[in-house]
Amino acid sequence: MTVPQDNALKKSLVIGGGVVGLNIALALQAQGFHVTLCDSGSRDSASYGNAGHIATEQAEPLASMATVKSAWRRWFMRGGALSLPPQGFFAWLPFSLRLLAAAQPKRFAQGKVALKSLLAQAMPAWQRRVADIGVPDLLCEDGHFVVWETPESAARGLSSWSAADTGTATLRPVTDDEMSQLSALTQKKIHGAIRFIGTAQIADTRRMLETLGERFIERGGRYLFERVEKMIIRKGSAWAVLSGGEQLTADTVVIAAGIGSKPLLEGLGESVPMIAERGYHIQTPDHGWPKGFPPVVFEDRSMIVTGFEHGLRAASFVEFNQVDAAPDPRKWTRLRKHVGDLGLPFKGEGGEWIGTRPTLPDYLPAIGRSDRADNLFYAFGHQHLGLTLGAVTGEIVADMLKSGRAPEAFGLERFK
Repeated sequence: MTVPQDNALKKSLVIGGGVVGLNIALALQAQGFHVTLCDSGSRDSASYGNAGHIATEQAEPLASMATVKSAWRRWFMRGGALSLPPQGFFAWLPFSLRLLAAAQPKRFAQGKVALKSLLAQAMPAWQRRVADIGVPDLLCEDGHFVVWETPESAARGLSSWSAADTGTATLRPVTDDEMSQLSALTQKKIHGAIRFIGTAQIADTRRMLETLGERFIERGGRYLFERVEKMIIRKGSAWAVLSGGEQLTADTVVIAAGIGSKPLLEGLGESVPMIAERGYHIQTPDHGWPKGFPPVVFEDRSMIVTGFEHGLRAASFVEFNQVDAAPDPRKWTRLRKHVGDLGLPFKGEGGEWIGTRPTLPDYLPAIGRSDRADNLFYAFGHQHLGLTLGAVTGEIVADMLKSGRAPEAFGLERFK
């Protein structure tokens, strides 16, 4: 595919208004495209409810034999974060078999190379994005902590992280002052802790989404708060059919709708083996978390706690399920128990949230061009790294539309 060098008169339609879709829209505007963005405006997306963590340290795909072998220790019924509900059996069984295939050493090694390369660009891309939209304080480049509650888990955890490939991020033992600060947050004794350098936090996910959207509109973007019900092909081009019946197309159409990308592309005959990997959080506006203190991962509990501008959030769980399955209240109860047992400065019950991470079996994103239509592209499936990779994905998609070259490692062709 060859895209004209002068994009001043080119139009693009972006489907999805999460952190990935908004970054794509802004990056395309910078390339001279006139952009329309469609999104329902729902707050149940992982772009809002995530832990705010720029996780550059997660350079090894979760589709690994280490993950497979340790899964039994992480099951929800054993106190862990991994949940395989019976009602989701026909979703998670085929997904699990594909994950097992992707975890084989050769494929894992290939995936690691691709993911590590992508993550190396994540922080510089976010630095460029927050400067571009005029809110440098949105990105807090202060690392994060991982803590353990027993000597045994501390020894295992430190050994595991020391042996892991953490990409551009590094880790070190905490200082005495840092240990004192961490100990002041919890009534439980901390038996070990490390601090990561080279990771970051978004100061507030709500402000992030609002600011990205505002800048998009200020720069001439058209933002339609409407759901795309399906995609159709007409004369070789992709068209979006909105919930109100309107049909839209453009010179380029980019599907970046997270888990919603699956039915849109599969309606065109594309194969998208993606599952709804659901996470839960509780959040309170009333708390005693120190302002500006980095996120803390309580690894024994598979829980991350993050202080945002609008509240303190405790998040956890990896629930493989149907996208429309009812929430599991036991998970919010478990989060509240963790918070209470630790004695964290979390006041009240906290508001409840559930959202979906769009996850592909090899834990790599899908970024590329569809062969179903001449003008159709996609970017979704970022699993736990949607926030981390949002800015760099925007840049990659803009370059792809300009140059016509798609990144080979992330095309959906890998699942055929």
